[in-house]
Amino acid sequence: MSTAVSDPPAQADPGGRSRWWPPFLAVPLVVGFVLVVGRIGRQLTLDGVVLHLQGGWVLRGQFDVVWTPRVWLPVVVGLAGVLLGPALAARVPWRLLLPASALTAAGWAVALARTSGEDRLRAPLDSVYEYPHDVPRVGSIGAFLAGFVDSVPADSADPWTTHVSGHPPGALLAFVLLDRVGLTGLGWAAALCIAGGALAVPAVLVTVRAVAGEEPARTVAPFLVLAPVALWVATSADALFAGVAAWGIALLATAAARAPGRGADLRALAGGLVLGLALFLSFGLTALGLVALAVVLVHRRELGRGGVARVLAVGAVGVLVVVAVFAIGGYWWVEGFAAAGDRVRTGPSYADRPLGFFVFSNLAAAALALGPAAVAGLASLRRSRLALLPLAALAGILVSDVSGLVRGETERIWLPFYVWVLAATAFLPRWQRHLWLLLSVVLAIGIEVVVRTEW
Repeated sequence: MSTAVSDPPAQADPGGRSRWWPPFLAVPLVVGFVLVVGRIGRQLTLDGVVLHLQGGWVLRGQFDVVWTPRVWLPVVVGLAGVLLGPALAARVPWRLLLPASALTAAGWAVALARTSGEDRLRAPLDSVYEYPHDVPRVGSIGAFLAGFVDSVPADSADPWTTHVSGHPPGALLAFVLLDRVGLTGLGWAAALCIAGGALAVPAVLVTVRAVAGEEPARTVAPFLVLAPVALWVATSADALFAGVAAWGIALLATAAARAPGRGADLRALAGGLVLGLALFLSFGLTALGLVALAVVLVHRRELGRGGVARVLAVGAVGVLVVVAVFAIGGYWWVEGFAAAGDRVRTGPSYADRPLGFFVFSNLAAAALALGPAAVAGLASLRRSRLALLPLAALAGILVSDVSGLVRGETERIWLPFYVWVLAATAFLPRWQRHLWLLLSVVLAIGIEVVVRTEW
């Protein structure tokens, strides 16, 4: 019978011995960085450079303050989360914490979105550039996969819309299948995205528990729930991508936390299958392989080289099975990646956007999406196996950034990475946690009120 080899019921609080001052140095520095980048973006706009950010200078969206009575809903939810969240996360049974964290994350995202209007949840998907627009075009699934790459180039006879062409076919296929099971319309499409983003929260908690124990996972929970990333959970398809990828990593992590055996192999295989599906949702999720490797390698002492190799090999089999299924269906991932890259590079929103600016602007948008708690947590990191999770996610973000393919909109594009960076909040000094949680809530509400984000 398999038993856990590296999942103690509780471990020392990672934030219990942290120095108090690094967060108070790091957060102002990052604020200054964001302001400088914003000022440069403003000047570029005044000089006639088209940033394709809908009037924004860092985030995509116009500055337009909308203050209505609806703002009180996220204010009340946010304050309740700050005052009660940490204590509840520390006390409720683990089996209840996981679904409760997902439901609360969804509620927080919806509360923020509805501040801007009743139709705010569906509106981001009601665009000619989004996946639902092309759902009616898909007939036979086999013909869809076999002919998908032919419609990726912008000058093809019948090109896919912008987001569909820039992703593997699994992204559109998710909305097609939703439609074919009878859940039609933008409301259900929005629900799928929000559910995906919300379900990423318990996946991260399961992973943190497998890597470092239950106490750090409970510490991270309210920060994951109330982070500003919720602004793009409701509603962008990247939230769905985040949830799928997070559960693939969680399954690998729990496989590595068990003694080698049939149970661990089944979890590793399931994790590989889910991660394989993630690869066919977004090409950018490839860099999340660093996090997947990290959650297995942290157990190298308990498992030994052979055990680590076994988990990774079984997981790789799962990934290859998915790749093979899509290849048999007529879609080859490598060919699709090359075609999507060509489509992105030839588009005006790529050519017009200056790389020198967006290399830094991408990171500034990431800082806003993550919020001050994540920045403070990163500043508090210490040598620990848990620290590998946010560091691996940051490495993936940097790989994406320097590739030059991503120019703007990283507040949503990197959402699958942000949920792992937020694991750094486990390292926050205990007495500072309410402060940074409150500031994250204030930032999220502030962005929602001041910026008309597209998603």
